[in-house]
Amino acid sequence: MLLQEYRPFQVDKQLVERSIKENKSLVVTGVLQRAEAKNQNGRVYPREILEREVESYMEGPVKENRAMGELDHPESSVINLQNVSHNIKRCWWDGDDVMGDVEVLPTPAGNILKALFASGITVGISSRGMGSVSENLAEGTVEVQDDFELLCWDFVSTPSTHGAFMTPKGRALQEGKVVVPEFKYTNVNNIIRDIICDNTGVCKC
Repeated sequence: MLLQEYRPFQVDKQLVERSIKENKSLVVTGVLQRAEAKNQNGRVYPREILEREVESYMEGPVKENRAMGELDHPESSVINLQNVSHNIKRCWWDGDDVMGDVEVLPTPAGNILKALFASGITVGISSRGMGSVSENLAEGTVEVQDDFELLCWDFVSTPSTHGAFMTPKGRALQEGKVVVPEFKYTNVNNIIRDIICDNTGVCKC
C-alpha cells in the first residue's frame, strides 16, 4: 500500500529564473522530512529509524551520485529513469528535520519542475520507501517500523490527507495524498498537459 509524506518545498523564484537564463544547474535546499512528529496522515517516523536510513542513503545513492527522484510518485518502488527530475546531493540533520540539497536535472521532467518553480508554483517533496507500520488507536498515530527502507524523495503536487491511516499489511511506503476523482487536476503531468495542449488534445509545441 502507498503512503505519502508531503512537505511544501519553497524555492527562490529569482534563483530559478537566473538558472534558466544562464542555462546553469539549479540546486535548491529545503526540509526533506521530519522525525518524531505526527504528519498529516497521522504517521510518525522514529528518529533512530530515519537516522539509520538517511545515513545509508548518504553512503549509498548520494555518494554514488544516483540519489534520483521522480516528478510525482509512481505506483511502484522502482525509480523510472524516464521520469527522473532531480538528484539529491547532500543530506543533513537540523534538529528533527532532514535537510537536503537537491539538484534539478536538465531532463524533461526536471525542466517541467524548473518551470513550475519559475512560475511560483509550490510543490512538495515526498519520501518513498518500503516497510510496515503499526497502528496506535489510543494515540491516533501510525508508527513506521524497523523494517523501513528509504528509497528516494520525489517532488509531488498533492499534499497528504489529514488522518489517512494505513493498515500494517502494506509494504510500499510513500508519503502523499489520496487522489479525489472529482478534482480536475490530480498531478503535475495533467497541469502541464493542459498548459501545452489545446482543448482538442493536440500539442502546441
